[in-house]
Amino acid sequence: MNEKLDMSQQCALTVHSANRILGCTKGRVASRLKEWILPLHSSLVRPHLESCIHLWSPEHKKGRDVLERVQTGATETIRGVEHLSYEERLRELGLLSLEKRRLQGDLIAVFQYLKGAHRKDRENHFSKACCDRNRSNGFKLREGRFRLDIREKFFTVMVVKHWNGFPREVVEASLLETFKARLDRALSNLV
Repeated sequence: MNEKLDMSQQCALTVHSANRILGCTKGRVASRLKEWILPLHSSLVRPHLESCIHLWSPEHKKGRDVLERVQTGATETIRGVEHLSYEERLRELGLLSLEKRRLQGDLIAVFQYLKGAHRKDRENHFSKACCDRNRSNGFKLREGRFRLDIREKFFTVMVVKHWNGFPREVVEASLLETFKARLDRALSNLV
């Protein structure tokens, strides 16, 4: 991080290390079948791209795109899906984009928080919207209004729009495993 709190240097270092590992796996593994490449990508490359991502998550689109290009390169090596677009490859392989995976992690944290994982502070960070005029989601959170744009990148502000956009059956799940399964289906349907 530099003096302006810019994470572009962290993105560049992360991409460099992930690309080195991806290059090693491409050079060492003769098979290009998804049964070989996906486990290697999930266990060797993706952890570099997601290590402490919630702490240094790239703020700008350029940083997010640089990280996403590594996963794009990994999916292009898989035989049988190389002719598809990136989104179609992800859908065919049952993967989520890195941005959707970050959102998934954020929403799981919100779910745990709202279900009582942090009982002391629950009322301080999120509050339920007073009325529900929309039938799609009965557990909407209140969106704060701020005079400055600086707060729009705060975790508690950023996730509320996403949370409120999901259907009722996703956000009103009673168990974490149920929530994760429904969230995965909802995220895979997002463009």
